[in-house]
Amino acid sequence: MPQKLAIILAEKILKGFKSYMVFFNTYTSLAPIHFRERNWIETQINHRQRLRLYKDLLIPLAKECMEILKQHATEPASWVYVKSHYSKLIAEMYNVELAETFFNSVVRKILPKTVVNEEFMFVMEGFDAYDIPDNSDLIRTYPSSWGLEKIIRKILEDYDFGTPYMDKEQDVKYLIQSVKEVILSRYNVSPDTKTQILKSVFYRNKAAYLVGRTYLGHKWMPFIIPMMNGPKGIFVDTLIFDPHMMSNIFSFTRSYFMVEAKKPSQIIAFLRSVIPHKKTHELYNALGFNKHGKTLLYRDFLIHLDQSSDNFEIAPGIKGMVMTVFTLPSLNLVFKLIKDHFEPPKSMTRQEVREKYKLVSLHDRVGRMADTHEFEYFAIPLNRISKELLQELRNTVNSLISIENDQLIIKHLYTERKMIPLNIFLENCTKEDGISVAKDYGRSILQLAQANIFPGDMMTKNFGLTRQKRVIFYDYDEIEFLSDMNFRKKPKAETYEQIYAPEPWYTIAKNDVFPEDFKRWMIGRRDIKDEFIQYHEELFDAEHWKQIQKRIASGELIHAYPYPEEIRFRPEQKI
Repeated sequence: MPQKLAIILAEKILKGFKSYMVFFNTYTSLAPIHFRERNWIETQINHRQRLRLYKDLLIPLAKECMEILKQHATEPASWVYVKSHYSKLIAEMYNVELAETFFNSVVRKILPKTVVNEEFMFVMEGFDAYDIPDNSDLIRTYPSSWGLEKIIRKILEDYDFGTPYMDKEQDVKYLIQSVKEVILSRYNVSPDTKTQILKSVFYRNKAAYLVGRTYLGHKWMPFIIPMMNGPKGIFVDTLIFDPHMMSNIFSFTRSYFMVEAKKPSQIIAFLRSVIPHKKTHELYNALGFNKHGKTLLYRDFLIHLDQSSDNFEIAPGIKGMVMTVFTLPSLNLVFKLIKDHFEPPKSMTRQEVREKYKLVSLHDRVGRMADTHEFEYFAIPLNRISKELLQELRNTVNSLISIENDQLIIKHLYTERKMIPLNIFLENCTKEDGISVAKDYGRSILQLAQANIFPGDMMTKNFGLTRQKRVIFYDYDEIEFLSDMNFRKKPKAETYEQIYAPEPWYTIAKNDVFPEDFKRWMIGRRDIKDEFIQYHEELFDAEHWKQIQKRIASGELIHAYPYPEEIRFRPEQKI
């Protein structure tokens, strides 16, 4: 391929990337406006538009690149030259890592049946440096010499959100009290104590989050301040120091934040100091750069493969009727493939299943649905595949697999965080743990409902547990919008024929749901079932489901708090 053509193409792709970033930042910049105006419907629309942006720009760009390259478009060697020139163009950019991933996406769109290749994609040698200096223009610093009250007042002044506070004096008191009880009761302030907060605010749904850290006791103490905008104005909802709660706010089960990230790697560096056990790819996902999060996830996967020796095997649990699931025991991931044929009563198509997963990716996951990454032509060394797994793949997803050069090539799969299947946990746990988890199982279903999601198949085998024993839904093939369902109370049988009818004597439409039937199968353990049913009486009441539907139909965005409501400063305050 002529060198001039490679340069033209590299510049074309870079122009496309810069265009993407302009649009991405434009959507992101609308978040504080919608928050200030309490425009929650536009908040949701804006979030979905930003999620669709990457693909919307990528498809026409790939087409233009193919027209420029013509017969050279499908020659992998051509992309070696393009990558070389592109590397030089992006070398000094502040978001070089995102530019590398964008290039990979263009290549994969033009060469859709090509496995990842280091020669003409950014795989292992890509940018991977994260650092944030104390004098960074991305953070605000508050010295301890000011005193606690002055620091807190200055923080509330710096983050005013363009609208009045509901009761700033009370917010100051709440924050001072929390800091004294949790931090100053254990640590003494010293001359080198200081507080730093990212200037960028993290917006999601009805909340805005300030993310900060205080240097105290020779270490950084992280914190998050959730802010709300209620009918009476801005107010501080709580102050979070608990690392588990902070991790949950940035969980893989929640929608991505809308947050200004002029220097993404520096924002990530700050977040890593605040939530150190979060993987870097998870933090990029949280910022909305999920495509780069996918790149880093794959890079971590390759590194793990090189450093491990165990074999991929069928995932534990009841085999699904729609998905074949396997895992690597030493890796915190599962791999999900849509089966060639579905067992009755499943009757959807493979494309319909993919649409369900797409729906979840664009929807508010409210901390109850696992994030997924979609891969095509995914390569795994054949000698790492157990015999049992290989046979299972041939039996259930044979159309999706092939063997090339001692590698198993999978044409399409989803990756998802590994969790303990809820049914397995309930079989072996103590009664105390079982009751706690069963209650959360019910809460997860109701929180999904408030986000306009009806899981469809709510058997415990379709839910999993995180490390913190939080219940997460992860089987999406029967998912529906709650607003499309018809919740009914079962008619009472009055005649002898109705009472002893072998089949329901009343008509049942496709989307009819009878919540009272949930009692029969939701929890199997007898020592847990009664307490679960008593705790979640509303789950079995058709009227309760209808009330949620009415709230959704009225345009209400029901906020899902990513922390316990009992830690809120004003638990009675509605937003």
